[in-house]
Amino acid sequence: ALLDRVWGRDIYIDTRTVDVHVGRLRKTLCTTGGPDPIRTVRGAGYAMG
Repeated sequence: ALLDRVWGRDIYIDTRTVDVHVGRLRKTLCTTGGPDPIRTVRGAGYAMG
């Protein structure tokens, strides 16, 4: 659902694309040494908090 909302249904995007972007976001958000605000929800995706 996230891929369709961001890139639309008319384009093929590899599902690993989201994982790469979340990894980069985590790296940026955790530069201060705080806890990781992004939680991986197995079978569903990701959640904040």
